[in-house]
Amino acid sequence: MRTALITVASAARREHLERQRRVIAELADDIVRVEAWLDETPPDGVAEAGTLTVLVPPGPHGLRVGVGRNRAADAAIAAGAELLVFLDVDCLPGPDLLPAYRAATRAHPDAVLCGAVTYLSSVQRPENLDDLPFLTRPHRARPALGPGETRRATDGEYDLFWSLSFAVTPATWDRIGGFHPGYEGYGAEDTDLAWSARAAGVEMQWVGGADAYHQWHPVSSPPWQHLDDILRNGGTFCERWGAWPMGGWLDAFAAAGAIERRGDGWVRVR
Repeated sequence: MRTALITVASAARREHLERQRRVIAELADDIVRVEAWLDETPPDGVAEAGTLTVLVPPGPHGLRVGVGRNRAADAAIAAGAELLVFLDVDCLPGPDLLPAYRAATRAHPDAVLCGAVTYLSSVQRPENLDDLPFLTRPHRARPALGPGETRRATDGEYDLFWSLSFAVTPATWDRIGGFHPGYEGYGAEDTDLAWSARAAGVEMQWVGGADAYHQWHPVSSPPWQHLDDILRNGGTFCERWGAWPMGGWLDAFAAAGAIERRGDGWVRVR
């Protein structure tokens, strides 16, 4: 099963990308490697031999993550990929990630496949593939199954979809329609893809053994630096689906007095 491993990247995550590249090289797997760069121009010397590189410059409101993934998927399919594995630039693939996704694809060829993600702490900086299994501690907010196990997601669990690590066949990707291009900057494109899958009747499967490891970086909760993106992208999502995503963050911003509800929407408090 010819497999593509797809990552979107920017200069801000160059160190994480380099560590990811080193781990991927240790997989010793014959893959189609695609990297989509989201800056105006890729940094000097960024391209790796044998890697397909696509450039998706920012839009007026920020990085176009969804469009980058779409164009990378197009490049992978044109190169003959039979399975698209999307891995966030912050994530390292576990030794069994690709075999587990391939096995799940054989069992559920028409599904979106979601592996577990472990969030590494600031002091955990693995450099080798063999280090990763000892660090496995899947995020508790998502199902974590044993190796070789799969479980169909409930309708409510589509909200738990993460683009940090997932896999899909080209036919199912086409059925979903990829990521909606109307999102720029931070937030909502993941939930939109999951809702698009659900609306198209595409099942989602949780996959055991397809472990990915999220490299540490500073975060804030709620993400104040992304407030305007969340309001804009949340509004786009609401126009498409009739509901606001990221409700916990919106409630936190409102509790801090930064935003308020007006009609069916949210606006900044000036």
